[in-house]
Amino acid sequence: MARPTAADVLGSVTLVIGSEEFLAERAVEQVTTAVRKADHDADLTEIAASDVGPGALAELTSPSLFASSRAVVVRAVQDIPEESVSSLLSYAENPAGDIALVLVHGGGQKGKSTVDRLRRARVTEVKADKLKRWELAKFVASEVRRLGTSMPDDAAELLVESVGENLRALSAAVEQLASDLDGEPIAAEDVQRYFGGRAEVKGFAVADAALVGDNALALEHLRWVIHNGVAPVLVTSAFASGLRALARFLSAPKGLREGDLARECGVQPWKLKDLRVQSRGWTPAGMATAIHAVARADADVKGATGDADYALERMVIAVGRAKTAR
Repeated sequence: MARPTAADVLGSVTLVIGSEEFLAERAVEQVTTAVRKADHDADLTEIAASDVGPGALAELTSPSLFASSRAVVVRAVQDIPEESVSSLLSYAENPAGDIALVLVHGGGQKGKSTVDRLRRARVTEVKADKLKRWELAKFVASEVRRLGTSMPDDAAELLVESVGENLRALSAAVEQLASDLDGEPIAAEDVQRYFGGRAEVKGFAVADAALVGDNALALEHLRWVIHNGVAPVLVTSAFASGLRALARFLSAPKGLREGDLARECGVQPWKLKDLRVQSRGWTPAGMATAIHAVARADADVKGATGDADYALERMVIAVGRAKTAR
């Protein structure tokens, strides 16, 4: 959500819904910060919905003796007792002007009927859904804009590959880069300098080299991975991700526009150039062989064999041979 002001949240109900904890916490923090910014003495109350018994909501939203405004956060609203739902809905239809009520729902089916009725009461809804892999670079870009700087698409994608898929870690990485670079645009070289030694980057480096057919470089990267104790599952995961995107690229309908093709493949548009290079020489039979080799290696490194290093090396060689097989 856009950063709200006190005028946006006082006298209204905000429903934060979704299972992504980082996004949910940020939405709650933005509401409470807006209230506190307008009134430093504002009350802040948090309560679990399971503790909201009959009459509790009226008490929580009654005028305070010591503050002119109040923020009330009700956690896990899907667990609110049935006998308290009607009072919650009544309040949502006519909220107090000096109260900012935040309802946090973890997503899923539990409490869905209550959520639907709250929506009909025209509460302000903030989504906090888990992001898909292809959405993470967009999240990074939004974090960069929030800090008043800029970052090209390739740098955003590299940061995701470097730091991983945890939103809190990605946000912290963006803040570090923006702070250290004094607000200057963040380039891919900056990301590489700060995070290039991270395990995820090396896992994708092995996969990218193998998929393009450069087995010597892939094995060189793999030796770095093994020497530095990178978890083998990160390498098999990178191969699985790369093959999945490549398979979607090869099977995509002809004539799609760049944006549509990127969505079809589950990647950022700039990644299409890499996929076009990687796709040369692959056949359906070769793709099937490579996918089987990665699945076997993934099972091996997760305990099916005692020699994970050998399993990874065999996978790299098998993928290289699959690309050139006719």
